Amino acid sequence: MTLEQTYREGRRRLEKAGIDSPAFDAVCLFERHFGMDRQGLILHRNEPAEEELSRRFFADIDERAQGRPLQYLLGVWPFLDMELAVGEGVLAPREETELLVREGAARLRREQPQAGDGAGLCIADLCSGSGAVALGLAGEFPAAFVRAVEWFPAAFGFLTENIRRTGRAVEPVRLDVLRPESAQGFEGLHLLAANPPYVACGDIPSLQREIQYEPRAALDGGGDGLVFYRAIAAHWVPCLALGGVCAVEIGEDQAQAVSELFRQAGLSRVEVTKDFNGFDRVVTAVKS
Repeated sequence: MTLEQTYREGRRRLEKAGIDSPAFDAVCLFERHFGMDRQGLILHRNEPAEEELSRRFFADIDERAQGRPLQYLLGVWPFLDMELAVGEGVLAPREETELLVREGAARLRREQPQAGDGAGLCIADLCSGSGAVALGLAGEFPAAFVRAVEWFPAAFGFLTENIRRTGRAVEPVRLDVLRPESAQGFEGLHLLAANPPYVACGDIPSLQREIQYEPRAALDGGGDGLVFYRAIAAHWVPCLALGGVCAVEIGEDQAQAVSELFRQAGLSRVEVTKDFNGFDRVVTAVKS
């Protein structure tokens, strides 16, 4: 088979399996194994495909056809200006979560115009997973003291790997966000960010098949999806300094409930930001 025939067969298998973006996924896997992007494929399309590379390519194609996330097959995924390591045991970073970084940073700068490069600021990212949010905020405020809190061993491994990969100044901390004592030592925060598990446990079985490959612990927000927000409001919001900002990602129907939890915890000027699909996605509030 030629390179073009190999790519087209891979795309055909994904189309047959009902994958939403068969052309994109096939070209990503093709580039992983053959080392050429779409333009390279066009230039070399009539050249023969190496047999061993084809075997590995089709093995990944077949796994993707069964629903394994593309991110896990590639082993890396872009987030903001970074390329983060991902795999089994950690939630793959979503484009929607970039909004959490941008809104959290923008709200902090609005509330504290002197924030600058972050010198003197303390930032914590809860349920950090791959470290996407913490590392994104470290890019926004390179002089800040940024800590990334994660409990599960597999995810903590990806967190430390991504800190190494990016070289950004983030301190990984292995703590259970749900335990009240975990918040000790975090007093004086200027920004508290979190993309916690927020799917109601009863809804998890109905999620798309790709998500079923991701760790349940990174999805399960309890019976109503709000377990982690209650813990954040009760145990972590008190760690905010006056004028400090709390910014969290939410499920599309959770804005009202999370906003009320934050108000009851003493936060004010609550704002809800919609994502590019028009769904409520980020809640920010201030300790004033």
